[in-house]
Amino acid sequence: MEVYPYSMFELDKVQEFDPERDEDFFALLPALPAVFLLEMRATEARPYLARTADLQRRLRTLLSVERQLSRRLNLREIAARVRYRVVGSAFEQSLVLYHHAVRIHAGRHRSWMRLRPPVVVKLKLRSAYPRAYVTRRILDDEALYIGPFATRRSADAFLSQSLNFFKIRRCQIRIRRDPAFPGCLYSEMKMCLAPCFAGCTDEEYAAEVVRVESFLASSGASLVGEFEQGRDAASAALDFERSAAIHKKIEKVTATLRLLPELARRIQDLDAVILQRATAEQSIAAFAVRSGFLSPPFLLEFGSLAAEPRSVEAIFREHLESEAPADLPGGSRSLGLMADHLSLLARWHYSKPRAGEIFYAQPARGGAVNSPPVWPYRRIVRACSRLLTQP
Repeated sequence: MEVYPYSMFELDKVQEFDPERDEDFFALLPALPAVFLLEMRATEARPYLARTADLQRRLRTLLSVERQLSRRLNLREIAARVRYRVVGSAFEQSLVLYHHAVRIHAGRHRSWMRLRPPVVVKLKLRSAYPRAYVTRRILDDEALYIGPFATRRSADAFLSQSLNFFKIRRCQIRIRRDPAFPGCLYSEMKMCLAPCFAGCTDEEYAAEVVRVESFLASSGASLVGEFEQGRDAASAALDFERSAAIHKKIEKVTATLRLLPELARRIQDLDAVILQRATAEQSIAAFAVRSGFLSPPFLLEFGSLAAEPRSVEAIFREHLESEAPADLPGGSRSLGLMADHLSLLARWHYSKPRAGEIFYAQPARGGAVNSPPVWPYRRIVRACSRLLTQP
């Protein structure tokens, strides 16, 4: 399994455990949230990896003599040392835990962390007659993937409402273009072009698929723009009845787009930055998301930034507008790693309450090709101030 070499995620503190001096051991441990790894005396024994909201209390539970007679897990007789890392947020804690779970529980880290694949909407473009559906599998098949969603139900609700504005098929049958085929309810209601009984040409169906692809890739903006142009043209022609009908369609599209979470977008366009409190005083950890992959975090220590010649905005520009780090998956990008990162991102984003803030990069103005995305730097800097003043 491919893993980023995150130096910030290493367990940077180590403490030897001596059962004869256990109180000294416990006294040196911080009563803070952390990820820890208990290493055993026997070299062949698997270490014990876990996270906790209070490191001192958790290790007292695992290593104290009082717990030896209870039925709860006790590692006092076999533990040799503890390696740990104090974390500043639940989001950082989950990433640190994942980073080490991949190494220690190789091959079963997803089940160990109860990490399910992300829910996405897929438009399968390689098919002769493409269709859109909800799935948890991300493949290297040139399909369009939109996500991640909170649940399969929420993704189904959005997709079902969205397809009402288009006429691509919703069935799962193999299309053979047989004029004798009876069709289905959607074709009878004129909600499908019905390629199953040659109700349309291949070119007509392909054009409708392009409209669906544009709708999903633009988070609905393409269809809203299409309807707005039609409404304005009808108004200019003094056809106010048709203009009012198109305006109702715009309202329906807008209502449907409310079912689309802000996080859910084309995976290749999922560029964002997540702000979290760091362990150091007056510090913020910024986690960049690049094309669905979580990049190594960078730290902003506001206590020492006053002496810096650069502004906070300039520091964010340097990190967010730079090229992707060399340790990101390259030509053979790991789809499994992407799925894991999207799952971790969705788990944090849809949690309630959610600590920290997230900001998204927007496409370049005018839709220029190969132009860098636009970041809301002023809002990001204000969010840092809010996080630092929180208790």
